[in-house]
Amino acid sequence: MFGLIKRYWQTINRPSTYYSLGFLTLGGFVAGVVFWGAFNTALEMTSTEAFCTGCHEMHDNTFAELKTTIHYSNRSGVRAICSDCHVPHNWTDKIARKMQASKEVWAKVFGTVDTREKFQDKRLELAEHEWRRFKANNSLECRNCHSFESMDFTRQSPRAQNAHQRFLATGEKTCIDCHKGIAHELPNMTQAMQDEQLREARSK
Repeated sequence: MFGLIKRYWQTINRPSTYYSLGFLTLGGFVAGVVFWGAFNTALEMTSTEAFCTGCHEMHDNTFAELKTTIHYSNRSGVRAICSDCHVPHNWTDKIARKMQASKEVWAKVFGTVDTREKFQDKRLELAEHEWRRFKANNSLECRNCHSFESMDFTRQSPRAQNAHQRFLATGEKTCIDCHKGIAHELPNMTQAMQDEQLREARSK
């Protein structure tokens, strides 16, 4: 085994008979750029609205719900697509999220939510998963578009002003704590509250 490794090392260290080191270095650099460009292109393609809604599970459920909300159609003409809320914008977090989301391929293959009934049965579980993710990252995806520092409190209702100044300014709560149903229908919230209380009790 050691002899095989030694021969391999000698081979890759042997000077090239036909090409200079500069040519090989340049070729490696060009190949790296091409690979990086192709990788990032594929990564961005998987973040498009067309890709996210390509399967009927998403198109007929969550996307249909999104189209009825202010995030999809509003007076300012700014539309949030799936990846705006479910994929981090900075590269390292985006890669981690993509790897995590690869499990959804298995759900597609095995038909976990391939009917409306199955989706409704899994709605609470799916929602709680996203709520925990938003809670853990301090609603990062929300803050990519909505900045607390840029809020004009004079244009908010008294209730919203109080909530934002009391909870967001102090860090006591994050966006998802109050805005769970902003883009999709809410699941059984009684069960969700019971699950949350159970998790809090276990963490103590």
